[in-house]
Amino acid sequence: MGERSALTPVVYLGVARAGGCYIPIDATLNPERIRQIMDFVKDAPMIAFRSLTGILDGVQFEGERMIAEDLLENACGEDVEAAENEIIVTQPLYIIFTSGSTGKPKGIITSHASLMNYVEAVNEVLDLKEDDVLGNQSPLDYIASIRDIYLPLLTGASTVIIPKNQFSMMPELLKTLNEQRITVLCWSASGMELCSKLHLFEAGKPEYVRKVLFSGSVLPGRVLSEWQAHLPQAEFINQYGPTETTASCTYYVVREKANEDTVLPIGRPYRNYGIILLNEDGTATEPGETGEICVSGIGVTLGYFGNPEMTAKCYIQNPLNDKYPEILYKTGDYGRYDENGELLFCGRKDRLIKLMGHRVELEEIERIAGKAPGVEACACAFDEKTETLFLVYTGEAETKQVVLYLRQTLPSFMVPRRVKKLEALPTLPNGKIDYISLCNSKGEQEWKN
Repeated sequence: MGERSALTPVVYLGVARAGGCYIPIDATLNPERIRQIMDFVKDAPMIAFRSLTGILDGVQFEGERMIAEDLLENACGEDVEAAENEIIVTQPLYIIFTSGSTGKPKGIITSHASLMNYVEAVNEVLDLKEDDVLGNQSPLDYIASIRDIYLPLLTGASTVIIPKNQFSMMPELLKTLNEQRITVLCWSASGMELCSKLHLFEAGKPEYVRKVLFSGSVLPGRVLSEWQAHLPQAEFINQYGPTETTASCTYYVVREKANEDTVLPIGRPYRNYGIILLNEDGTATEPGETGEICVSGIGVTLGYFGNPEMTAKCYIQNPLNDKYPEILYKTGDYGRYDENGELLFCGRKDRLIKLMGHRVELEEIERIAGKAPGVEACACAFDEKTETLFLVYTGEAETKQVVLYLRQTLPSFMVPRRVKKLEALPTLPNGKIDYISLCNSKGEQEWKN
């Protein structure tokens, strides 16, 4: 259990060098979430900083405890060297628990080999130097932070862990970016969108940033356009990939000037990753057709901790290969290739609905609603029992204005019947939209026809 401190990844590395596998837990998670993770790993000892032991008492942790400060002070190099010699690269390095879209924790096991391959492949694109400085935005128990932790070990670059509160205080964030001479941002798309919403660039310009790598969700074209306008010297790279593929498995170097209608490709696979698009029957799609994105290669992780049923469902034998074992991870996302050979993201399988005889992608409704004047962010949900579309949004626009815009731009069957303005959209710890919470609150709120 760690905090937002440089000592937290030090403990991760200590466990790794001693031949162990670490499970990161952010001390700021709510107690129920912490208990859910601990239920999966009851026999594992807990390493925590001394200031966090009260949290362990609060969640009634009864297993073996180790104090991080004591371990750091009494580290024994000889024992570590002996353990290092016995490490096999296919062994687990860490297990990251993520709720994804289901709300139930899943422990995704990543090996040493998968992590090393990913970091080396990403750096072939980023090309970091020793004088580069990364600015960490992601929580240190979240998959996106592995770039900030491991890229410096490979390249000799540095990482600055930016205080969390600065992402709501734009002058302070800008001050840190410039005083620390941060050159590379490996941020979530939602983090970039938040900075745009809170008017980062009104406070000034990040003078040293030369590369911006983003992932996690679709970045609206208007947000990317603003970042490009204020950082004309920077290269922007769009990434795609779930935690089950170590991190991102594809990338796209942005070549165009974005506008509000821009929808970026998710690009091409990183080295040692393979992308296959499959139909529902397990056959390959035809060129230009949409299919489920399935990933192969070294970056595919080892499965879900303590959940062989879900592992067997999502990590499958490649149905196009009957000659030798080849594991594919089924992402649950749809994609297709454009005429340039770039992969396009076409939405989630679980967000494709049938409404009045029509196939409707909820992401498409969100994209259109997000362009309405005065709308900053939005999310769309569907109630199967009543066949009702719901839309929530944030921004200055009045509900009637949003409804009118939707009626003018969408087919009638795609216009949400219930629309509501919120102060903020519900989100998961990783910054993605919490659709579970949104769906559960539909009947408890006042909605506008």
